[in-house]
Amino acid sequence: MTATDWLQWPAMLATAVAAWAVGSRHAGRRVSGFRLFLASNVLWAVWGAGAAAWAVVVLQLVLAALNVRGARKAAHMRSAAE
Repeated sequence: MTATDWLQWPAMLATAVAAWAVGSRHAGRRVSGFRLFLASNVLWAVWGAGAAAWAVVVLQLVLAALNVRGARKAAHMRSAAE
């Protein structure tokens, strides 16, 4: 296994922990989960590029964009509620 191959394990762990954190009732934990999801997107994209898995790279870019969109939408809804 190359060094890039090993990236799939921390990427998988980061994704699983991020999914757990995003489902939290605590706002701070949800924000941490969002940031961890973005970090996992980077890890998966690096792994995908190293493995020439271009569909994975594109998927991670799309998922990162959706995460950012969701965060902006949630921030807009919070400011509208205040």
